[in-house]
Amino acid sequence: MLYLILNNALFALRLSTFNQKVLRKLIFYIAIIFLFVFSAFRFEVGCDWASYFTQYKIADASDFMGPSIGLEPIWWALLLGITKIGWGYHAVNIISSGLFFLGIFALGRRQPDPLGFLVLLFPVLIINMPMSGIRQGAAIGLICLAFLAFIDKKPITYILWVLIASGFHTSAILFLCLVPFARGKYSLKRFALTIVLSTPGLFLMVLTSTVQELVGRYIGTNVEAAGAIFRVGVMSLTGVYFFLFLRKKWQRLFLDDYLIVTLGALGMILALCVIGLSSVIADRFVYYLIPIQAMIFSRIPFLPFRENGPLHVLLPYIALSFMFIVWTQTSIHFEKCYLPYKNWVFEK
Repeated sequence: MLYLILNNALFALRLSTFNQKVLRKLIFYIAIIFLFVFSAFRFEVGCDWASYFTQYKIADASDFMGPSIGLEPIWWALLLGITKIGWGYHAVNIISSGLFFLGIFALGRRQPDPLGFLVLLFPVLIINMPMSGIRQGAAIGLICLAFLAFIDKKPITYILWVLIASGFHTSAILFLCLVPFARGKYSLKRFALTIVLSTPGLFLMVLTSTVQELVGRYIGTNVEAAGAIFRVGVMSLTGVYFFLFLRKKWQRLFLDDYLIVTLGALGMILALCVIGLSSVIADRFVYYLIPIQAMIFSRIPFLPFRENGPLHVLLPYIALSFMFIVWTQTSIHFEKCYLPYKNWVFEK
């Protein structure tokens, strides 16, 4: 299967270039361009292809004062602009994938191992977001830019990127609660302020029609996000693993992004508490944290371990590969959404 071949090839490229920093960086640039083309130019591939096409048609029949000024205005303004220019639906996927990979590229090139960071995103994040949930995929790319502003201690820039991201997907507004930490300082007082600041964001989400629909459809019902328990479970285990084995090492070697990674790992653990209320909401939240998970996993080779170092390095690749194989080989959902892979350039 094409997806398994790609996953195995990416993982093999990373593991076979362990001591070749320059080559890994070169492959990173080539791989990210390839993955952008792979996701952006797909044709009738992805679980949300039809629903986003419907939104595209709605925008084509609306004026600027319609949905573009309501919920997620940047997304609707983008759809409206594309239809007014006369571009086809394929432009929606190209632009959303571009925003996703722009953020991934910006965050990835700041990592000690950009290639490792990228390939660890493929089995879950890249397949599910820029190749399916394109609106949240664009928001995740912009949140990656917000993470960089957080690391650089630029709170105004951080706020700006979060607000832009929420213009594509309302869920991104929750990251405003990290503003008290954006200057790189942690304290109980700031943590309390974070709770206070998160309340308006949560309230805003509850008031929106999207969240009301989610509440009606998913909370207290039998509707579940396919595979959410596994994704959220793995993310929570990542957070626990970070605090048990990596946190102190990370603080000594990577102090600049220690705070955002620590907060991200805490969010991974807390997501497990949300899944009992709604697997869909928990699942949507942890997708934003997968880039931080990739940061954690890709830096394991650079952290000192007294024993079992190679096992720590290989474990993320083994675990993600196992998850991906099980998903692609057993999921009817995957078969319906992603098979066969078609590319609109070659369909003409």
